[in-house]
Amino acid sequence: MIPPRSPFGLIQEDYWPDEFKILVVCVLLNCTTRRAVEKVTNVLFQMYPDAAAMSKADPQKLSEIIAPLGFKNRRTEKLIQLSKQYLTDSWDHAKQLPGIGDYAAAAWEIFVLGSLPVSCPKDHALTKYWHWRVRHGF
Repeated sequence: MIPPRSPFGLIQEDYWPDEFKILVVCVLLNCTTRRAVEKVTNVLFQMYPDAAAMSKADPQKLSEIIAPLGFKNRRTEKLIQLSKQYLTDSWDHAKQLPGIGDYAAAAWEIFVLGSLPVSCPKDHALTKYWHWRVRHGF
């Protein structure tokens, strides 16, 4: 199901239907702002357009790209681990992937599976989106 575009313009809406990029932007959004993430995603996805490319990333180069977001070493490690695991068939839900917490799992359910989580997500932007969809019967 194509998730409806909202008046909120969530970054996940911009990357639909690319499941991998949706997961990556969710990892990047942890503890930072959308504005900061948007400043690095063009270069990031030019260098690493998919999980196969990111799984083979030079950690130094990847960390330089995402350094402005903070936690560059931890994020680099998680993004490479996420990419490697993503390429396997050993996961059924995004929450089983490295670096994917409640926020990213809820975003994955909404924008990849096309379903709303039973309970409202705790993230501010996802909460607004969830309520908007419930209110409009999407």
